[in-house]
Amino acid sequence: MTRGILRIFLGAAPGVGKTYSMLEEGHAQAAAGVDVVAGIVLDHGREQTRAQLDGLESIAVRTINYRGSDFDELDVAALLARKPALALVDEYAHSNIPGAGNAKRWQDVEELLAAGIDVYSTVNVQHLASLGDVVETITGVRQQETVPDDIVRRADQIELVDIPPELLRQRLSTGHVYAADKVDAALANYFRLGNLTALRELALLWLADRVEEGVAAYRESHGIATSWPTRERVVVGLPGGPEGEVLLRRAARILSRVSGGELLAVHVPRSDGVAGDAPSALEGQRQLVTDLGGTYHFVGGADPAQALLDFAKNAGATQIVIGSSRRKPRLGFLFSPGVGARVVRDAGDMDVHMVPHPLSGSGRAVRNRSELNRTRVVVGFVLAVALPVLVQLCTGPLSLQTIMVVQLAATIAVALVGGLWPAVLAAVWGILILNFYSAPPLGTLHINDPENLLTLLVFLLVAVAVALAVDKSARRSREALRAGAEAATLSELARGILASQDTVQVLLEQVRDHFAMRSVVLFRSARDGNGWSLEASVGDDPPQNPEQADTLEEVSEHWMLGLAGRILPSSDRRLLSAFGAHLLALEQREALSITQRENVQLSQDNNIRTSVLRAVSHDLRTPLAGIKLAVSSLRQSEVTFSPEDEAELLGTIEHYSDRMDALVGNLLDMSRLSAQMVSPVVGPVSWQEVLPAALHGVPAGRVRRELPPNMPPIEADPGLLERVIANIVENAVKYAPDSEILVVGSIGGSGSATINGRPASELRVVDHGKGVPAAEVMAMFRPFQRLDDVSYGPRGGTGVGLGLAVAKGFTEIMGGMLEAAQTPGGGLTMIIRIPLSTGIVRTLP
Repeated sequence: MTRGILRIFLGAAPGVGKTYSMLEEGHAQAAAGVDVVAGIVLDHGREQTRAQLDGLESIAVRTINYRGSDFDELDVAALLARKPALALVDEYAHSNIPGAGNAKRWQDVEELLAAGIDVYSTVNVQHLASLGDVVETITGVRQQETVPDDIVRRADQIELVDIPPELLRQRLSTGHVYAADKVDAALANYFRLGNLTALRELALLWLADRVEEGVAAYRESHGIATSWPTRERVVVGLPGGPEGEVLLRRAARILSRVSGGELLAVHVPRSDGVAGDAPSALEGQRQLVTDLGGTYHFVGGADPAQALLDFAKNAGATQIVIGSSRRKPRLGFLFSPGVGARVVRDAGDMDVHMVPHPLSGSGRAVRNRSELNRTRVVVGFVLAVALPVLVQLCTGPLSLQTIMVVQLAATIAVALVGGLWPAVLAAVWGILILNFYSAPPLGTLHINDPENLLTLLVFLLVAVAVALAVDKSARRSREALRAGAEAATLSELARGILASQDTVQVLLEQVRDHFAMRSVVLFRSARDGNGWSLEASVGDDPPQNPEQADTLEEVSEHWMLGLAGRILPSSDRRLLSAFGAHLLALEQREALSITQRENVQLSQDNNIRTSVLRAVSHDLRTPLAGIKLAVSSLRQSEVTFSPEDEAELLGTIEHYSDRMDALVGNLLDMSRLSAQMVSPVVGPVSWQEVLPAALHGVPAGRVRRELPPNMPPIEADPGLLERVIANIVENAVKYAPDSEILVVGSIGGSGSATINGRPASELRVVDHGKGVPAAEVMAMFRPFQRLDDVSYGPRGGTGVGLGLAVAKGFTEIMGGMLEAAQTPGGGLTMIIRIPLSTGIVRTLP
């Protein structure tokens, strides 16, 4: 079955018109004869968006009751049964309510696509997983509903729905985005002009990356080798020494002149002209790259210049920054140009910046002259032909023995330059010239004197022996260089393990960079043991099964690495095995981490279980005993109680029942928090809305409220917030029996109260009891820790010690903070700090 086409309408912020544009396209497709069905479309009260639904067939949404509220979710089964050609599914990053089937709506969309149904959907840039931290820094709002970037990038088409920030604020102020009572708070917080401008830039940059991927795929499919400079991208070649910091800062200054540029630092462990790398310098430069907003890459290759150029071309670099050579200018540059000269010569249309540094021309580098490259071999053959002729011309009048010594020196020189075969050629060619011009009879190749014949043979053997020694030295040098490069790579892998920084994606990217592959994938064996499934991949056009990979490396019976781009030579397979071993180490480390977390959770659960048993055996038995005593008294037929006594006994039953209800409620809430089963539905809420219900049951006259009338709404779950306030007030009433409890509200818009830089509102519950020592404040919030257990008066208080723990857990899961401070003059002040509302209703996982 042909997979459906996914088209995503991407927006920088709510209200830019994503849903409206999606419905417009739906109408256009329907007018063209396409079978279009609206699966789920959320108009958020916007009349213009709701009007666009007219004329489109809609599938009824699936209503699910969760925690006493009804939620509308996409009915995937109904859509699959209807099977239209095109389905409109709003909010791609939405988290489904428990019981809806899939955890995320994008997973619902995957089912539709797999069934051959085309899907149009919408997503805001703040919901992209990679941008979550950036968006939180800009807006102060941490997005809980996210979708992996890779999932969005798989979309066949992504369309940016863009309007200027000023126009969006105008639409918001006229009531086209939110209701009138939410406009002021939205304009003052999330929809500030600076926020919208930054979010718009994020959306444009993210989409530019997606477009650039398409450009790269087009160039590859059409065999276009020329770089298309769609974005400024600077590659810095780090030689391994302290001069790398100079190069990085120069590259950063180059990028500072443009916006949207990218910095990539590359280190090849074999640097031309550098005797060895400085690990401490490289580690400092790695950190500097991170601080400058760039990425660090470790690339292997016998030829550092070619490895650097290959990386730059594959990355689509527009500029290369390298350091000038440490070698002193010599004639050897004519025959063996340095890395910088070769990069400049072969860079093509990329600009190359050769940066001077304090070590330039210092001569501190040690060049390995034993390594025979192609240039030296060619030069050796040229000298093998020319030197014997020059020697003969210059030494013609001398004796045969003298000429032979000079010819032997020339042959040794050729061997030192070109190795074995140029030296053999020089020796044979030199013997022929000697025999023809210097050995009697002259002018012929005949040899009359056996001594001359022996001399010529010894000359040939010595020349060949010297050439063999030079060639063996060169081979050992190459092996040493390869071993050094492998050792450097293994050191890099070990550093990643020790630092616990590597992930599977990072490792695959390292494999791709090191071996210059088009893509690298990780295959996992199917659960039934038949075949392999793709677990993770990096690069373009990754193989979907092992048969499509050019090189395979079996990591274990369950994992396999696949490389696409070229067949890896056997000399590199050992290093690939090291990467595979590192992958197993990552898997084992992750398994150990999971086991450790499970053990910690089991330990915590065991402590909670012990505390629950203690609470059941003591704190719950007290109200049960009181209820049983009152009921037993009322059931006695031989005793007649007055109406006042009956009312008192019934009041005792009610009192102890309320206590039991509160205790059991806190136990259940704590178990939900421990099991991470609380999913708040946060939206605009005012303190005035929840206070009456939260203070219900508190004795009259014990609590005085002082809340400003103009307090803006906060972002919270009303039910959870009510429990938070109720637990804190109950705690204050219990432990400050002779004190009036004061509930004071304040507005944090001026910056006096913030959470992660976002304006917040505070509610303070103030009592004038005995208070809690500053050193024991944190202990109050531990589960099953009663205040009298931390020196808050004498023992004997009731309760299982969960009220403040539950209040703190509920507050933090809504994105707020709960703190405690000493009240001036004595007592305890509990501070509930909740972010101001953005006007958006959403479910937190």
